[in-house]
Amino acid sequence: MPILLFLIDTSASMNQRTDLGTSYLDIAKGAVELFLKLRARDPASRGDRYMLVTYDEPPYCIKAGWKENHATFMSELKNLQASGLTTLGQALRSSFDLLNLNRLISGIDNYGQGRNPFFLDPSILITITDGKKLTSTAGVQEELHLPLNSPLPGSELTKEPFRWDQRLFALVLRLPGVASTEPEQLGSVPTDESAITQMCEVTGGRSYCVRTQRMLNQCLESLVQKVQSGVVINFEKTGPDPLPLGEDGLMDSSRPSNSFGSQPWHSCHKLIYVRPNSKTGVPVGHWPIPESFWPDQNLPSLPPRTSHPVVRFSCVDCEPMVIDKLPFDKYELEPSPLTQYILERKSPHTCWQVFVTSSGKYNELGFPFGYLKASTTLTCVNLFVMPYNYPVLLPLLDDLFKVHKLKPNLKWRQAFDSYLKTLPPYYLLPLKKALRMMGAPNLISDNLDCGLSYSVISYLKKLSQQTKLESERILASVGKKPPQEIGIRVKNHSGGGVPLTHNKNVRKLLKEITGETAPRLTEFNTKEFAGFQVGLLNKDLKPQTYRNAYDIPRRDLLDQLTRMRSNLLKVHKFIVGQDEDALHSVPVAQMGNYQEYLKTLTSPLREIDPDQPKRLHTFGNPFKQDKKGMMIDEADEFVAGPQNKVKRPGEPNNPMSSKRRRNITVAHNAHEKMENGQIPPAGSLPKSALPELMSVAGDGFPPGPLHSLSDDLPRPSKEGMMHMPAGNALVGGTKSYNLCIDDQKVTLPSAFETVSNAVQITPAMAQGINADIKHQLMKEVRKFGRKYERIFILLEEVQGPLEMKKQFVEFTIKEAARFKRRVLIQYLEKVLEKIDSYHLLKNVNHINSRSSC
Repeated sequence: MPILLFLIDTSASMNQRTDLGTSYLDIAKGAVELFLKLRARDPASRGDRYMLVTYDEPPYCIKAGWKENHATFMSELKNLQASGLTTLGQALRSSFDLLNLNRLISGIDNYGQGRNPFFLDPSILITITDGKKLTSTAGVQEELHLPLNSPLPGSELTKEPFRWDQRLFALVLRLPGVASTEPEQLGSVPTDESAITQMCEVTGGRSYCVRTQRMLNQCLESLVQKVQSGVVINFEKTGPDPLPLGEDGLMDSSRPSNSFGSQPWHSCHKLIYVRPNSKTGVPVGHWPIPESFWPDQNLPSLPPRTSHPVVRFSCVDCEPMVIDKLPFDKYELEPSPLTQYILERKSPHTCWQVFVTSSGKYNELGFPFGYLKASTTLTCVNLFVMPYNYPVLLPLLDDLFKVHKLKPNLKWRQAFDSYLKTLPPYYLLPLKKALRMMGAPNLISDNLDCGLSYSVISYLKKLSQQTKLESERILASVGKKPPQEIGIRVKNHSGGGVPLTHNKNVRKLLKEITGETAPRLTEFNTKEFAGFQVGLLNKDLKPQTYRNAYDIPRRDLLDQLTRMRSNLLKVHKFIVGQDEDALHSVPVAQMGNYQEYLKTLTSPLREIDPDQPKRLHTFGNPFKQDKKGMMIDEADEFVAGPQNKVKRPGEPNNPMSSKRRRNITVAHNAHEKMENGQIPPAGSLPKSALPELMSVAGDGFPPGPLHSLSDDLPRPSKEGMMHMPAGNALVGGTKSYNLCIDDQKVTLPSAFETVSNAVQITPAMAQGINADIKHQLMKEVRKFGRKYERIFILLEEVQGPLEMKKQFVEFTIKEAARFKRRVLIQYLEKVLEKIDSYHLLKNVNHINSRSSC
C-alpha cells in the first residue's frame, strides 16, 4: 500500500504569476490533481494513501495525514493559500516524522535484528516549490538544513530522518512570467540546481527543473512510473576489479582492467524492487540483510544505523549455489551503471558475492549473505539473499539429505555447531523455519536468543509506548488552523458598533424613497464590509426547501407529500432528509472524487488456477482470452469427419440425447435436495437419471460407465445375462446401489435396464459422432474453471469398442496437459486405470470360458 505525501510550498513567493496569468500555487494544485488522475490508471492505486503537508509551523503544517480520506485531502488542497516563509527544512522534517509515526509501533524497522526488505512501507514524497531562497525567522539560508531535534521517540536509532523505503522527488517550478519567443527544447527534463536536489539524491529520488507546462506533464508521467515497491541500498565495490572478458566470454588478462581509477559502477545508490506476492498482495521473504554490528548482550544501547545499508560486492566470479527446498529471496535491481556493467560482461552463469562490513564476529568484512547475478536472458540483475555464510551451510545441508539421509553423525553435528557460532543470533529463527520447511530434523534449540540485552529490549518497548502517545497527539492536531495573530485593536466610534442600515431613521428614509417596505433585520448581514452591497431578495425565485407547509403551492403538494412520506418512514437507504432526486446531486468539488468510490468496491477474487492464462479485459468483450497464452498444436487436431454438428441427410433423430439432458437436470436437482438434507422419494427419479445422480454424489465428476467399469462391472446373474454391444446399449439385468448421504442409507435401483428398440448406428454415423465429440472435448478442456461434468458426459457418448474409448481418454489427457489442468488429469488417469482393469478382467473371463469348454 504505497503512501504518496505531497509537500506544497505555501510561502508568499508562490503567489507569483506565470505568462498565462496563473500563480505558482495554482499550478501546484493542478499538478497534484493531474498526478492523481494519471495514477488512477493503475489498478494498484486502489490501495494508495494520500497525505498533504505545507510550510506552516508544526503541527499545523499537516493538512491530511493517516486518518483523513481522499475527500478531505482534496478539500484541503483547494483551500491552500500562499503566505509565510520558505521553511523547507522544517517542512521536510515534519513530513518524514509523519511517515515514521507508526514504524516503532509496527516494528517494521526491526532494530538490532537485521533489515528485512519484505518489511516495508513504500512512500513517495513529492514536493512542489519555486526554488527560491530558503527563509526563516533567523534570516536567509544558503543551504538546506533539517532540524536535528525531532518530537518522535526513537528517532535517535537512525542517523537520517528518512528510511530506506522513502524517496523524495522535487518539482521545482521555473516557469517564466513573460512568454518566451525561443523554441521549446525537447528531451528529458534536467535536474534543478537548488538546494533540494542533493536531498533528493540522498534518498534515492531526483529533482525536476520545470520550465514549461509540457515539461510539467512529462515530469508527472515520470513520477507515476516511480511509484514502485522497494528499498534503497548502497552498493559499493570491495577488492580489485574483475578481469575483462574477451570476445569468446573468457578472461583476458592482457586487456587493462582500470582497477586504479574510480568508475561509476563502483558505488551505486539504487532501489531493489520488492514485488508483492501474487496471491496475498503482500511481499514475502525469508532472510534479512545483516546488521553492520554483532549483537551482544553486553551492549548498553543499540548503535544508530544508517538509513540505507551499505552492501559491498566482491568482483571475484563464483558459482551460484542453491539446493532443493532451501528458500531464498530474489530482488531485481533498478537500472544503474552497476547493472549495465554486469550485463555487458554477458556472464549469466557466474555471480558476485555480497557482504556487510562488521556483520560477523570474527571477520571484519563479514561472511557472504547472498550474491549478485545477471538473469539468464541478460535483461536484468538480481540480488539473491541467502542464509548468512551460505557457502558453508549449503554443503552441510546437501550432505544431510543425500549422504546421511536426515540422520547426521557426530562429525556432521560438530561442523554444524561450528557454523552456528559464526551466525548472527537473529538468523537462528529464520534458519529454524527453513529447516522445518525442508523436512529436516530439529537441529536448533527451541530456546533462541535474540542477542540483545535486557536493557535494550526494555528500551524498545518503552519507545513503542511513547510513540503511541505522540502519535495520538499529532493525529489530533491534523486539520486544525493555526492561531491568528492578534494585532492592535482600534475602537469603532461610528455609531456604537451598530450598522448604519439598522438605524430606524435610515430605514424610514429608504421606505420613502423606494416606496417599498424596508427589509427585515434578519435579511442583512450583521457585519459590514467595504465594497459590498446588500441585495434585495428576488420574489420570483421560489426556494425548494419549504419550512411552512402552507407556503407550498397547490400544484406541488403531491410531489412534496411523497418526499415528506419518504423522509418520515425512512424507507430509503440514504442519509436522513435526502430523497432520490437529491441522491445524484453532488457538489462540483466532489465530482472527481473517484478514489473514495474505488475503496468501497470489493477486491477482485484471485483465479482458481494461477497457472492458467490470464484473461484480457478488452473493450466490448471482457471474457476474451489471450490467444498468445494458448498453446494450440494444429497437428494434434486430426479430424475424421465434419467439425460442426450438422444433421446429415438421412440421419434419424436420436431421442436419447434429449432424454439424457433431461435426466441430468433431474439428477442435479435431486442432488441439491440431498445436500440440503432431503431424500427424494423413490418414484421421483427416472431410472435413466440414476447413474448421473450416482456420479454427482460420488467423486464430484460424472463417472458413468467409464468410472464404474471395475467397481460396478456388469456380471452374469440369475435374472439375465448383461452385455455391452458396440452401440453402447446396456440390455438385461438389474443391480442396486447403496448411497450414504448425511448418515442415511438410500438404496437406488441400477440404470442397467432393458432398452427396447435400440437405435442401430452405422460405422459412418459413429465416425461422424466421434469426430464431433472430439471437437467438443477440445473446447471443453480449454474452458476456465473445474466444471468437468461435460467432459465425462462426452466421453460416455463415444461410439465404438472399449479400445476407442481408451483412445479418447488418452487424447483428453494430452489436451489437459497442454493447458495444465492437473486436477482433470488425475480424474482421467483414474478412468484410464479402470478401463485397463476391465479390459484385463474381460480377457481373464474369456480364457476361463474357453478352458471350461
